[in-house]
Amino acid sequence: EVRLVQSGGGSAQAGGSLKLSCTASGLTFDESSMAWYRQRPGSQCEPLSIRERDGRTSYADSVKGRFVLSQDNAKTTVYLQMNSLKPEDTAMYYCSTRVTGYLYSCSGPLGDWGQGTQVTVSL
Repeated sequence: EVRLVQSGGGSAQAGGSLKLSCTASGLTFDESSMAWYRQRPGSQCEPLSIRERDGRTSYADSVKGRFVLSQDNAKTTVYLQMNSLKPEDTAMYYCSTRVTGYLYSCSGPLGDWGQGTQVTVSL
């Protein structure tokens, strides 16, 4: 059974930084695609960053230059370093093995999902 356990997040002021972690088990981590998404109330699940199986990483325009996806294969953990945070970054953030575009909801049944982490950015 694949499990994705998230940590990190919380509150920050605009311009600040936060780091999210997602520790995976039950899969071959370095051969798996991983992605970060977020969902604001009343909005779709937005893909933010994707790490492909070949190691290539891509970012949504909304976070490019501010967010960085990294990984530690020994810890089977993927991270999302979020810098220069803006109030519009306030959302629930999710990691997933599902690599796709916008979704109605950041949840299954396709792919595996972390439990979600709230990020709140204030002025």
